[in-house]
Amino acid sequence: MENKTPLKPTDTELEILQILWQHGPCTVRLVNEEQNKTKETGYTTTLKLLQIMFEKNLVTRDEESRSHLYQAAVTEEDTQKHLLDRFLDTTFRGSAMKLVMQALGNRKTTSAELDQIRNLLKKLEDDSSEPRL
Repeated sequence: MENKTPLKPTDTELEILQILWQHGPCTVRLVNEEQNKTKETGYTTTLKLLQIMFEKNLVTRDEESRSHLYQAAVTEEDTQKHLLDRFLDTTFRGSAMKLVMQALGNRKTTSAELDQIRNLLKKLEDDSSEPRL
């Protein structure tokens, strides 16, 4: 039975997904080479992780050629949304305001970032004030 609920990828699975989102379909070797740029990972470890991710429906596998090509089966946007929703629910009891206040209070925010936040707030205000048909 196929699982319709998005799974929470492990940290290492998320690193692999980020490689696949950035590069598109990849061989195990390419994924492993990219992983090794940040931390040493054995080829067989990468292969096993990709096989597990295939079973979890996080990646697809093209078996046409000798070197299998793996591709993300989940989008970066959907994964980010799912992880953020979980984080928001478990850490901030669902309060987006608490999350934003914490984020803005913990880091130095640039003028450009503040401008983007103001523009987003303005857009959200404009969208919510439009009459509904």
